[in-house]
Amino acid sequence: MLVSIVIPCYNSEHTIREVVELTMAQFDEMGGYECEFVLVNDSSSDDTFGEIRRLGFDYPNVHGINLMRNFGQHNGLMCGMNFAEGDYVIGMDDDLQTHPSQIPVILGKMEEGYDLVYGVYRESTNGAAKNFTSWFNRVSSRTLLGRPKDIRSSNFWCITKGVRDEVVRCKSFNPYVDGLFYRTTHNIGNVTIEHHKREYGSSGYTLRKMAKLWVAYFNYSVVPLRVASIIGLATSIVGFVAGIVTIIRKLIDPTMIMGWTSTVCIMLFFFGLVLLVLGIIGEYIGDIVLSINSSPQYIVRDKVNL
Repeated sequence: MLVSIVIPCYNSEHTIREVVELTMAQFDEMGGYECEFVLVNDSSSDDTFGEIRRLGFDYPNVHGINLMRNFGQHNGLMCGMNFAEGDYVIGMDDDLQTHPSQIPVILGKMEEGYDLVYGVYRESTNGAAKNFTSWFNRVSSRTLLGRPKDIRSSNFWCITKGVRDEVVRCKSFNPYVDGLFYRTTHNIGNVTIEHHKREYGSSGYTLRKMAKLWVAYFNYSVVPLRVASIIGLATSIVGFVAGIVTIIRKLIDPTMIMGWTSTVCIMLFFFGLVLLVLGIIGEYIGDIVLSINSSPQYIVRDKVNL
């Protein structure tokens, strides 16, 4: 059985060879599987693609892709999946946190008949800020994307060829692979794996990039629009009731002085809600405009062994 290892690479010239060679050694030990690698260089500022070229020269089952600019991790995953030909496709990181030694555990779970298996960590080695964003991602993905309640997601996963074939049909400029997985199948499993420390450097995810990734949820859910409608209805009811109460109080006590400060506060509150709702609608409209303009999901500059 052929297993495709898809790895989006960013500034990983010091780690990518070790990832590839450790993974190959792991497959040699397992038996029954063959592996290929699809390494996608997401416009790194170091010599990552040069190292991918050298790996492609040393190993014919290593395929490399160099993107014209930085598109982001999930775009890189989509690019790699388009070139993957395996019966299973595994998504991994390039920093050895998703360690090759855990691949047999994930493949063993896949053999139970799942379409998708996530390797989840017994104990995360990330910092408090990253753990908080992971928790927020779990909660919002369950609400917005329909992730099954008893399933945890991670960036170490394995899918079948059937799921891969369905996912690559998406041509959105701002994809979120987990959202595509959830809308393709709910036959999902979790298996506990070990989380290893990063060998070199630090995470390339800034707060801005994480916010952009979270906004990608909007491509796969209308829940924010429904929430905006509920907020609009609720605030309208509150405003109507407050107006009736104010009129009755004025009729009962004509000497009651109407407060300018309270009026301004109410106006600011409602105007803020209106702008919030308009912002949510604007995100959807922006996605529609960029999709109509055929914004690319990725652009390939060079290939290795493809």
